Amino acid sequence: MEITQLEMTPVQMRAHSHLGETKVDEPVKSFGEFLTDALKQTNELQLESDRLNAALAAGRIEDVSQVVVAAQKAEISVQLALQLRNRAVSAYQEMMRMQV
Repeated sequence: MEITQLEMTPVQMRAHSHLGETKVDEPVKSFGEFLTDALKQTNELQLESDRLNAALAAGRIEDVSQVVVAAQKAEISVQLALQLRNRAVSAYQEMMRMQV
């Protein structure tokens, strides 16, 4: 009697919820993609704020609240990006201090 080797194949989950809460074949983004998208959005908010500031200075905008809201959105977005950067640097420095 010959004994054959077991073949290990990856198991794929194929369960589907009848309540509709599972999504099928949704592409998974990597951390780098999330970070890139967040930085692009931050840049877009900053550019929009700059555009509205220039339009206000030129007298093309009568509602100043639009400019203020855009500036605050851009500022909050930049502050979030800075805090994420600070946390990432702090985590990196902590890992470098670890003795292996």
